[in-house]
This record gives sequence, C-alpha cells and structure tokens, in this order.
Amino acid sequence: MSSIGWSTSARTRTRDAWHFFRRVVMSSPSRFAILIFASLILVFTALFSLPIASAAGTVTPLSDALFTAVSTICVTGLATVDMAGHWSPFGHVLIFLGVNIGGMGVLTLASVLGLVISKKLGLRAKLLAAGDSNPLRAHGGVVNEGQTVRLGEVGQLLTTVALSLVVIELVVAVLLYPGLLMAGVPPLAALWEAPYYAAMSFTNTGFTPNAGGLTEFADDYFILTVLMVSVFLGSIGFPVIYTLLKNVWHVKRWSLHSKLTLITTFILFVAGALVFLVLEYDNPKTFGSMDAVDTTFQAFFLSAMTRSGGFSVVEIGDLNGSSLVAGAMLMFVGGGSASTAGGIKVTTLAVLAIAVWSEARGRQSVEAFGRRIPSDVQRVALSVVAWGATIVALSTIVIAQITKAPIADVLFDVISAFGTVGLSTGLTEDLPESAAYVMALTIFMGRVGTVTLAAAVAATTRTQLYSLPVERPIVG
Repeated sequence: MSSIGWSTSARTRTRDAWHFFRRVVMSSPSRFAILIFASLILVFTALFSLPIASAAGTVTPLSDALFTAVSTICVTGLATVDMAGHWSPFGHVLIFLGVNIGGMGVLTLASVLGLVISKKLGLRAKLLAAGDSNPLRAHGGVVNEGQTVRLGEVGQLLTTVALSLVVIELVVAVLLYPGLLMAGVPPLAALWEAPYYAAMSFTNTGFTPNAGGLTEFADDYFILTVLMVSVFLGSIGFPVIYTLLKNVWHVKRWSLHSKLTLITTFILFVAGALVFLVLEYDNPKTFGSMDAVDTTFQAFFLSAMTRSGGFSVVEIGDLNGSSLVAGAMLMFVGGGSASTAGGIKVTTLAVLAIAVWSEARGRQSVEAFGRRIPSDVQRVALSVVAWGATIVALSTIVIAQITKAPIADVLFDVISAFGTVGLSTGLTEDLPESAAYVMALTIFMGRVGTVTLAAAVAATTRTQLYSLPVERPIVG
C-alpha cells in the first residue's frame, strides 16, 4: 500500500510540475523562445565539443564551444577561435545549420514543423508564430488587427519565411559561385563557399569559410554587392518581405511597420556611408590609399555591415576612434523587427524619432503616414532602448574590469555582441574565459532579451478602473 501511495504521489507531483511548466513557459511566446534558444545552444555546445567537430580532432574547451554555439544560434558572428581553421568540415556544417535555424527564428521554425506535420495551425501555434513576427502581440489574448501580421495570415507568413530563406540563399549562392570562380577559388571549394557565404549574409551572421575572409575579395565589387543585397534582405525582416511580395506595386497598402522599416533603413544606410566617408577618407590604414570610387563603395559596404551584416574588408581595429563610435551607434540600432538582424531595431528608432518630433511641434498624438502610433508602442520603444543601453553598459563595465583593455575596444565589441553584428576590434578572440561567458550572455540577451522585454511589457497591461491624482515632476 505504501508503494502504491508513493507511486500515486510521485505521479501527482510530476503532473503538477508539468502543468506548472506549461502555465509558466508554454503559455508565453517570449518564455518559450528563451527555452528553445537555450536548449538549442546547449545541444550545439555539446556537438561543438565533440572531437569530430574540430580540425585537430580534439575536444574544444567548453568556453569556446559554448561561445561558438551562442554566436551561431544567435546569428552573431563573433568568435573566440579561428573559425576557418579550428573547425572540421563537420563543425562547419553545424555552423551552417545553426545560423539557418537561428536566422529563421525558433518559434517560426517550430510552427513550420508543426504545419508540415499536422497540415494545419492551431490557435496556440499561430500565437507562437506571431510572437516571432511581432513582440508586441499579447500572450494568448486578444490580438489587435492593426498588428504587423494578422493571425489569419500567420500560415502565409510562415510559408514566406521558409521559402524566402531557401530561395534567397539559393539565388545568392548561384550568383556567388561564378564570382568565386573568377576570383580564383577552386570549383569544389566554391561549391561549398557559395552557399556558406549566402547563409552567412542573409542571416546577417558574418562568418567566413576561408582564412583570409573577405579581404581576398576586397576589389571584387560583384561579390561584395551581392553580399550587401543579401544582408539587406535579411535585415528588413520577414513581415516586410511578406508585405512586399503581397503588395509590391501598391505602396498605399504597405503596413506602417514596412514603411518605417524601409525608410529608416535607407536613411541609416546612406547617412552611415557619408559619415564613414568623411571620417576615414584620409586614414592611410583604411580608405586613405583608395581612389574616390573605391572609397565611396567601401564606405557604403561598411555602413551596410555595421547595421548587422558582420563582414569586413578593412581591419576594424584600424578605424579612427570617431568611426568606431559611429559604427557602434549603427550596430546598436541594428535591423528590422522579426529579421535576422539584431539591435534595438530600426522601427524602435523611428517611433522614438517621430515621438520627439511630435512633441517638438506640440502635437497631442504621434502620427505617421496617416496612422496614429498608440502610447503603449511608444512605452515599449523606450523600454527596449533603456534595457538595451543597460545591458551594454553593464557588460562593458564587467568585461573592461576583467580584461583591462581600452574602453573603446570593449564598448565596440560589446555593442557588436548585443546587436548580433559580429564585427570586432580583435578583442573578442583574446577574451579570457570569464569575459567570454559575459560576452556570450550579452549576445543571448541581444538576440532574445529586448523581444522578451517588449512582450512582457505588452502582456503586463492591466485594466485600471480608477485614476490617481495628477502631479507633474520637473523633467529636463
């Protein structure tokens, strides 16, 4: 009897624990995202630790395996080892698969797999997938039809995500292959490098399969242009790609999110290039030895890559300090929401800029393109910036204290980690283990932290049936 009672009690505890797990984790897309990302990182850490994954056939140290797993799944591109030389073909295949999984978005991937298996999407699956397309969507609650993607369109969006990932990478690989051949890459090597570069550019990761990286193609404008276009398509976000495919010739039907994303992306791309052009034109280590055409092109390329692409032709450590600051600002902003890029997102910057402009003009509401942006979106935008700045500041202080490295180099690499960019002054590769763990946590927070925060803020909205007395503190 005691055995039966103990067994019943154990089953009850197990059932209660499972219900608690479902209620706390599975009910929220943001919590579920953290769980899946963490699980994938642990799996890939174990795989990268295997002797078969390293070129030397030895076990990779835990700190390096974990950092590579985080950088791969979070599509960042920073590394503590020589990515081209340290990993075996098996290791490179793991990296290729990992960036595609991370670039697609784990919630989207889970929903796509469910759609393939069950041939349909339930309400919970749609809400999870919608969480990837818009972090403001409520956790299983009422969904505002003004959101980026309606629940009825989630199935179409998932199809767009899967197809765009495959088709765009395939087209980029096909375009790159003859370019690599003309650049002197052997045919068999180019057959691997072309899809590898395609995946790393569309997912905005920035890893390179060859030891020399893009410096071997510094004068090949065709390859660099293809990579820039691929990075741009990956950085605008899947909801924007979906909108463009659906209403490419009907601009009036574009969502406000799509308009803000494309316009802000273009402004930052051009402004960044002009800034780098002015700051680096006389730097002999970077653009100083180039002619006007080369300098202009490389300035635009650098502007595109600091937005989240992660590729570099010039040595980042050779940039002027002023250029490092400008690059850090671009990296902090990042790309579009629900994209393969990181950062606080361009729509966050756009919403805040419009809010500031509206306040300066004395307007009662924040409006853009004939639409009013509600106050909850503005609060979330402020929260994302505040938490992003806090994460960057704390990580910079801790890593600077551990490494005693120049603060400018630490700040640049930390923002690169938070924005999942992958550019480095050379600091990251030489980090001690303790600092590497802090940097890995920064990458993780940059990939899922602000999205989780935005979802949590939206989910914690409560109906209040009363108003407190108003008192205005002095601001400014």
